Amino acid sequence: MAKKVLIVDDEAGILEMVNKTLTKQGYAVTTSPDGKDALDKITQSKFDIIILDIMMPYLDGFEVLQAMKRKPETRNIPVIFLTAKNNDMDIVKGWQAGVNAYLIKPFNPTELVKYVKQNLKKGSQVEGAEKRYEIK
Repeated sequence: MAKKVLIVDDEAGILEMVNKTLTKQGYAVTTSPDGKDALDKITQSKFDIIILDIMMPYLDGFEVLQAMKRKPETRNIPVIFLTAKNNDMDIVKGWQAGVNAYLIKPFNPTELVKYVKQNLKKGSQVEGAEKRYEIK
């Protein structure tokens, strides 16, 4: 059975590109245009991994991640931030919030696929990723 991926981004072009990339890899992809819709979908269906933008309408990526971490049934779903927010404070905030990987736009689709595979395999932070941004 194909692993289920939820892609959350308010940019239609990003949704389409990531959807095509992951569908070609054999994943069952669902898309969502905003944080509120994403949380509705997360409560209605079980996903194996979530690719989440930060800057979105209604609820941002940090709010979605926090809501997921509060619920036992969703707290262990791996989350990859795919975002244009590239300053150190946001990156550290993402790691502290419990994100499994942090990928900055523009991004290489091959790198995204690598992060998806690693996180589905391990279900935890990508090895070495936390070493790039020291959390104190």
